[in-house]
Amino acid sequence: MKLPESQVAVLQAASANEAQTIDQLAAETDLKPETITGAAFELESAGLVEVAESADETVTLTDEAREYLADGLPEVRLYEAALDAGADDEPAEMGRVIGQSGLEGPQVDIALSNYARKGYGAIEGGEITADPDADPASDAEADALAALDAGESTDALDEAVLEQLERRGLVEVAESTVRSVTLTDEGVTALMEGVEAAETVGQLTPELLTSGEWRDVEFAEYNVEADAERIDGGKTHILRQTANRVKDVLVGMGFEEMEGPHADAEFWINDALFMPQDHPARTHWDQFALENPRKIDELPDDLVERVKGAHREGVGEDGEGYHSPWTEEVAAGIDLRGHTTSLSMRYLSGREVGELEPPQRFFSVEKVYRNDTLDPTHLLEFFQIEGWVMAEDLSVRDLMGTFEEFYAQFGITDIEFKPHYNPYTEPSFELFGTHPTTGEMVEIGNSGMFREEVLDPLGVDCDVMAWGLALERLLMLMYGFEDIRDVHGTLADLDLLRETEVLH
Repeated sequence: MKLPESQVAVLQAASANEAQTIDQLAAETDLKPETITGAAFELESAGLVEVAESADETVTLTDEAREYLADGLPEVRLYEAALDAGADDEPAEMGRVIGQSGLEGPQVDIALSNYARKGYGAIEGGEITADPDADPASDAEADALAALDAGESTDALDEAVLEQLERRGLVEVAESTVRSVTLTDEGVTALMEGVEAAETVGQLTPELLTSGEWRDVEFAEYNVEADAERIDGGKTHILRQTANRVKDVLVGMGFEEMEGPHADAEFWINDALFMPQDHPARTHWDQFALENPRKIDELPDDLVERVKGAHREGVGEDGEGYHSPWTEEVAAGIDLRGHTTSLSMRYLSGREVGELEPPQRFFSVEKVYRNDTLDPTHLLEFFQIEGWVMAEDLSVRDLMGTFEEFYAQFGITDIEFKPHYNPYTEPSFELFGTHPTTGEMVEIGNSGMFREEVLDPLGVDCDVMAWGLALERLLMLMYGFEDIRDVHGTLADLDLLRETEVLH
């Protein structure tokens, strides 16, 4: 019997009594594993061998995991620092505890997102508590990392713990198919009767054609069912794709896009919005202040005076203002914007594109920053869909109709509205949508009609309806994501992002 050389090598190396893996046969024959695989399938088709398949899972520690093995998990380090700060007796200031823990950069976010999840304590309002009964020495994830580092089998590990380690990017789990080859009775008979190697050609060349030798050679067969290496190419992130689609929808509805600084004066972020300077949302617990530079170089004097007057005395005959402290020093402080309404204030005031005459429609889809507690629906930075319409005789009905038209473009038709209080809009309401997986109502935005105290200092004498919608919440309603941390941030689930089918 004449067979290609690779098939003869596999046939002679295989055993009828013991299954041998492709890697074992490759080592014995000095051929590539892919060559052995192709030859084995051809021999199986001829009935000379049997090829069995089984799944094999390999778990590998990442560099981040090895760093934690040496220094400890970030949440454990945070807990130990909290204990040292006495947080097991009374709440401690979170910034001080983080500083004492030695955590920096992304490790801070990782520690905060896992601290409460593991029952080490609570984080609320910028303060941290530590549960005195927590036992970091028996942390299941730390124990699993140590076991894997010692070479223990994954069979002994809790599957949920292993999945969590994979979600955190501390282990890489690779699944592969292991093929084993065993001689059949026909294969044994063929070997006993004698097998010869026939010269095979893997590629047709011009020389074979011109010489006519192609008539006398045997061509190797190709196995189109053989496994190919998986290659994950780069692509636009699903959140960016959705942001681009939102922009297209709003442009199609007649809106123009706004742009502006991520770090801006509190004047534009809060004061122009009629937010009192002693409002709790303006403390360092909720927003991030820049240290260098700390103050903006210049603010428009005339507008500052008008905004200051609105805060102190109010607007119009019945306006009262807040009668609370207001200083330009506070207004000049630079923060990371907690909402993109700062852009709306810049544009409505005429400082960006000149004085605007109604009707006007503007929007932005930009990143904002808040000192929130990380959870499945909150991140420290996220994207806000800002928008406003300037026109005569606008009403809440116009605002609701705009939302219904906008969200219908994304297949969302069950929007609900709930009255709400904002210092800068009246009337105001929040928007809610039904999560397709959990069935729960999810807050997706805030909106209202800008108050006279906002518009009058800006020099706007017609109605303006405005909103701030959460891009990530829209994504959750569209795709059914339950934890926004899976989509972006340090704990993003790359497999989820690769496998999610993009909606158009």
